[in-house]
Amino acid sequence: MNRFRDMTRAVVLTALAWTGAAGADVVTDWNTIIMASTGPGRPGPVALQDVAVAHLAIHDAIQSYERRFEPYYVQVSNPQGSKLAAAATAAYRLLVTFYPSQAATLDATYGTWLANNALTGDAGIEVGEEVAARYVGIRRTDPNPPLPPFLGGTNPGEWRPTAPGFAPMAFEQQAYFIPLALTGPARFRAPPPPALTSNQYTKEYNEVKEKGALTGSTRTAGETDIANFWLDNPGNIWFGGLRAIAEERVPNTGNRARLFALATMSVSSALITAWDSKRYYNLWRPITAIQEGDNDTNDATVGDPDWQPFTTTPPYQDYTSGANCLSGAITKTLELFFGRDDIPLTLTSAAPAAIKKVRTYKSFSAASQQVVAVRVWQGIHFRFADVESRKAARAIAIHAYRNYLQPM
Repeated sequence: MNRFRDMTRAVVLTALAWTGAAGADVVTDWNTIIMASTGPGRPGPVALQDVAVAHLAIHDAIQSYERRFEPYYVQVSNPQGSKLAAAATAAYRLLVTFYPSQAATLDATYGTWLANNALTGDAGIEVGEEVAARYVGIRRTDPNPPLPPFLGGTNPGEWRPTAPGFAPMAFEQQAYFIPLALTGPARFRAPPPPALTSNQYTKEYNEVKEKGALTGSTRTAGETDIANFWLDNPGNIWFGGLRAIAEERVPNTGNRARLFALATMSVSSALITAWDSKRYYNLWRPITAIQEGDNDTNDATVGDPDWQPFTTTPPYQDYTSGANCLSGAITKTLELFFGRDDIPLTLTSAAPAAIKKVRTYKSFSAASQQVVAVRVWQGIHFRFADVESRKAARAIAIHAYRNYLQPM
């Protein structure tokens, strides 16, 4: 459906047969496994709610032993055995419970991981089981029965299904989840988007029309290659980068677990906020806006019924941007965790059309700022949707960092 649909499925082969070296890190190992295992029945950004729950459980399992940082939800008294076995078991048991169709694969993966790390039968397994059993209840579950398909509207500015699939709004349920880091989905709702007749809307309409077109675009060759780079699943890019910097700069296991817990909690909460804004404002995508540009009540916009974006438009509203939730939340968490922004960050893309597949940014904020422009160059967002999403995600990351998993 779009890059978010398979965000957490990009490394499935890893989970099919875990071959990590003995003594490898439990946090980054299990992030890889978690990202490969989440998704069936809960695709795209909704699966990142489960990723966050698993990483919070890993954090709490480890802190049951270390007691250096506050737990999010569970603290086991007098834990025995290895904290590594406890952390791996907490993640494994939650994944099996959330995704029973993955049980056989996860059983093999978990057993191999324990054996590789000389932890088979360790007493910490019972600690992990206790953490997982108590964490199951905080999962953000889809409504039952499912929500009816949402098709938007046909008035100027209203989102409606777009080519080629003309699908109803995807992942609408996420707009109504309670975020893990907030008291409600509207806590960081974006301000209203610019009016269709405003100078800002006109300017950014023209920008995406020119820069984001499939053919006849004013993108430079370098901008096109950056746009192609970010056609890989954004979760694959960002969590790969997070694992790399954790392995390079965060040697302590408890600190790594806290970093991943804060990052995933912030990302999942920011995505809920974005879907709340999407559903609340229901703003059309550039493809609809430009094709309907002569009927939008704005005499300064010139429509083009044949206009197509550089990449396929996802089946949900423009305002605000999910990709910028990921980038804004992860990079702000990193900045807060390290106490500085000016640390180089290397990201890797597997997008086939990208010529340059490895990019190093001079700072965390520089990496996330690029995503603001990228979604315009790809033709799928107005710039204001990217800017407001990044702003909200950074604010949510600050809120999470200041209020959760604090030093004890």
